[in-house]
Amino acid sequence: MLLQNFSGLVLETGTDEAGRGCLAGPVTAAAVILPHEFELKFLNDSKQLSEKTREHLRPQIEKMALCYHVTNIEPEIIDEINILNASIKAMQECIVKLTPVPEYIIVDGNRFKPVNNIPHSCIIKGDSKYLSIAAASILAKTYRDEFMNKIHEEYPMYNWKQNKGYPTFEHREAIRKHGITKYHRKSFRLLPEQLELDFA
Repeated sequence: MLLQNFSGLVLETGTDEAGRGCLAGPVTAAAVILPHEFELKFLNDSKQLSEKTREHLRPQIEKMALCYHVTNIEPEIIDEINILNASIKAMQECIVKLTPVPEYIIVDGNRFKPVNNIPHSCIIKGDSKYLSIAAASILAKTYRDEFMNKIHEEYPMYNWKQNKGYPTFEHREAIRKHGITKYHRKSFRLLPEQLELDFA
C-alpha cells in the first residue's frame, strides 16, 4: 500500500519524470500536491500499470489534486545540458508553477537540485512508495505518451505510437533506414555501432 506523506507537512509535492531512456521525444515531468487522506483505487507506479489504467487514473488525479503541473523538456535542451540535468530541470519547472507553493518536495530517484530553498528528499523507487510520486509518474507518462502519439502522425515510419521513442529493435531499424528527425536526441547512442548519422 502506498504511503500518504513523507515529511508530515500538509503541502508536500511528489515529482517524477518519464522518457529518460528514450532516443526521441522530450523528457516529461510532473509534480502533484494531493489532499490529506487522498485515496484512489489502482494508483501505483505508472510502470506497473497498463496504458488503459493510466488513462483511467489521469483525469481522476487531475480532478482530486490540490494542484499539479506537467513540463516537457525538448531534445535540443537534453542534448545541450544532458539527460540527468534535463530531468531535474523538468521537475524543477513543474514545482515552481505549483499554487499553493509546496512546503516539502519528494523526488523519485536519487538526484535532485534544490528549488527556491524548499526542503526535499530523494526516494529510490518512490513511485512505488508514495501516493504523490505515483500520481506524478502517471501524469508524466500519460502526457508524454500523448505527445509521442501526436508526433507519430508526422513521422509514422518510427512507430512512436507503439514504442514511444524507446530504443526498441524496430525503432533502431527505422533510424538505420530513414536517418533521424528533429525529435531525436543527437547526444544519445541511437544505433549500437553508431559512428555518424545523417541529421534530417
